[in-house]
Amino acid sequence: MARDFKGEQEESTRRVWKVWSHNFILTVFLMVCLYSTAVLSYTAYCKGPKTQVALSAPLTVRWQYDSDFTVNLTPAADGERIYLPLAGGTLVSLRSTDGQLFWKTDIGGELSASPVADRRGVYIASETIGVRSDVPRALGALRLLGSEGGVTLWMRTLPMPLRGVLAMNETTLFGGASDGRVYAVLKKSGEIVWMMQHNAPFSSQPVLNGARLYIGCDDGNLFALNQATGKTVWRYRTRGPVRGRPMVVNGVIYFGSEDGYVYALMEETGRLRWRKRTGAGVQAVAAAGGGILVASLDNFVYFLSLNHGDQVWKRQLPGRLASQPLIALDGALFTPLSGDAGVVLDPRDGKQINTLPIGEDNNTSAAPIIAGGLVFLTTRHGLMAFSRPSVSSQSSNR
Repeated sequence: MARDFKGEQEESTRRVWKVWSHNFILTVFLMVCLYSTAVLSYTAYCKGPKTQVALSAPLTVRWQYDSDFTVNLTPAADGERIYLPLAGGTLVSLRSTDGQLFWKTDIGGELSASPVADRRGVYIASETIGVRSDVPRALGALRLLGSEGGVTLWMRTLPMPLRGVLAMNETTLFGGASDGRVYAVLKKSGEIVWMMQHNAPFSSQPVLNGARLYIGCDDGNLFALNQATGKTVWRYRTRGPVRGRPMVVNGVIYFGSEDGYVYALMEETGRLRWRKRTGAGVQAVAAAGGGILVASLDNFVYFLSLNHGDQVWKRQLPGRLASQPLIALDGALFTPLSGDAGVVLDPRDGKQINTLPIGEDNNTSAAPIIAGGLVFLTTRHGLMAFSRPSVSSQSSNR
């Protein structure tokens, strides 16, 4: 009996030790996982761009760059620098925090699409002006200008100019041209990866999502293309040009057409989920507040539900809404072409919660952007940078 009791004690001790060891190892493992997650999260936070701005808070002009040669193209930014397109093929590089001029480059002709930028520099599309139509010549070009001095690092000539807005991922640039071609071009060299030919012009704002490129066409088609090959996955035809930026939310792609409708398609197949009519052509859609903000040429902003497109509210603004709104967590900034200010609406109810004064009839159809914690508006007389009043205001007029 003593031996049996002693054996039971040893067995019980082994079980306790086994359970304790297992729990100890599991605890250490969980602590390592939590620590790793915290480190990764903190690293991502430190490296991630601090671009969020409270649009509902008071915002005043921090600096402005004066020019009477602005165009209806949205500036590009890489955080530290902002690149402002001007008429006559001119591009200006400014420090985002205070407007200090880094450099100014004149490439000739005219810039033809809104540029994009990364740490290497700024990618710009241009066109040659005043060339006789009976003389064969490449009328478009795509360039990479270095961030430090604005020097051309590479250039690719194209038969016809790119229009609308350029898009990019880590390795490749994408753009649609006025001759119905869509290009994918390597960012490091300008080499054309693929080209898709269509029979109608492109002048839209392409969007990348997953492995696909979504791009609208002047003949009313929205194309879903494979980013790697340019092959058409599907296309959907509307009755008006599609020039605004599509958006993808939870497997559904939303976009507007100049036929006055907002469309919701299944992203995988392109099948219509719903469509809703507004009072005029739709220039822009954006996700905000759990729904869709729609900027229409009837001067109204509509807020529609994601699932069925039901109208939650609509609000009239002073003029036509021709540019993409700027979305923040607390509001959406619109720049109507009439009036004297940018208007911030609360997506929950459409109430106006802020204004950014820019001067009477000074807005353009270039979209507002955020860079370096500041809000930028392109006006007919230059570029204005807005920030919280707590930041010391300083003007930089050149």
